[in-house]
Amino acid sequence: MSIKPLRNSTKNLLALSPLIVFLGLYVLISLIIGDFYKIPLTVALLVASLWALMVYIEVPFAERIEAFVKEAGNSNVLYMVWIFILAGCFATLADKTGAVEATVALTINQLPSTFVMPGLFMAACFISMAIGSSVGTVVALVPLAVSYASTIHGDIPFFVAIVLGGSFFGDNLSFISDTTIAATRTQGCNMSDKFKANFLLVLPAALITLAIYIFGDFPLPQSSNEIPANPWLVIPYLAVIILAISGVNVTITLVSGIILAFIFALSEGFDIFDILGFMGAGIDGMGNLIIITLMAAGMLGLIKAAGGIDALLCFLSKGINGVRGAQSIIALLVGIVNLCTANNTVAILTVGSISKNISDKYGISPRRSASLLDTSSCIVQCLIPYGAQTLLATSLAGIAVTAPWRYLFYPWILAAVVILSIIGWKYFYKNSKTV
Repeated sequence: MSIKPLRNSTKNLLALSPLIVFLGLYVLISLIIGDFYKIPLTVALLVASLWALMVYIEVPFAERIEAFVKEAGNSNVLYMVWIFILAGCFATLADKTGAVEATVALTINQLPSTFVMPGLFMAACFISMAIGSSVGTVVALVPLAVSYASTIHGDIPFFVAIVLGGSFFGDNLSFISDTTIAATRTQGCNMSDKFKANFLLVLPAALITLAIYIFGDFPLPQSSNEIPANPWLVIPYLAVIILAISGVNVTITLVSGIILAFIFALSEGFDIFDILGFMGAGIDGMGNLIIITLMAAGMLGLIKAAGGIDALLCFLSKGINGVRGAQSIIALLVGIVNLCTANNTVAILTVGSISKNISDKYGISPRRSASLLDTSSCIVQCLIPYGAQTLLATSLAGIAVTAPWRYLFYPWILAAVVILSIIGWKYFYKNSKTV
């Protein structure tokens, strides 16, 4: 079925109102009650979706429902859901069977005590890239970071900020991160291509941050205790990274990781039913994200059918001046939405189709637009004090949510790199195919 968009400019702007309802409802109430996690995103999306059905009155109600379902069930969205399921299964199975602890041990134990802070940053970078979760990295490393800081009477917020910065390095690059999945699927590019485009941005930022931790005048511990763990448990993570970088299909990559994690879990003495339970828990843990993905896609489908996307593009295009302006708009859009929703995956899903249209119009490659979406959303998510990662990290450390903010070197440096890449994009990307 093809639904013709409304041609009246006022009605086109009205078609955008569901997006305004979604952001306004979530942000306004959250600000009033002072808690950005009291209002479930699913409820905000439900209200906005119902509103979208109400305002699009130019076609019969059955056709509106069909437009919602058609967009929610398109192949890109369902493939994204499929990858979410596999990623949740693999990440939880590997975590529950000791792979996270093994990865921490492998990274920290190989470094001298004077390199604890850069070691923590490197560990956070590697772990988050391996497991595809900044939250999982925070859970794994913050207690260790707090322990180190307490031992040397160091500044605990500083150590927490190290972990937070590193956790978003990997979350931004990881092939099993939901932000990577959302960015690549909405922009229509391969994960390996997006990885290469992202790497040009995050590597300089990470190296500068690492240099600060190595050469900065910070108190260091004189010794550290070795962390016991089975280093062989790291193999499933390494396999996933190697296969993904090699360009192997993401389904094959994740299934391979699951099989390896399953085998190592058996070798560690876990009961087969416990292992299956871990896998089930990982799939169940993706339920909320899957619902959000489907509802966001359906709501945006209605907005698009009613002509709202065309109206928004027309409005935004007035402020775009060439490729640099288009890239700036993409980064700004996802950043603003992330600021409102405190969820980088939801932000990418919300503006993904709009960004795709902008990139197509101005000749920006899918890999570049996907990279901008993921990187910009991760920058904002790391900096906002009400993000899930910061709330969890500060809770584990027993400090105020704003305490690590002044020590978040990595996201600020990464933001500067992104801005420079937009200003001097011709010099950053000599091959036009990477733009």
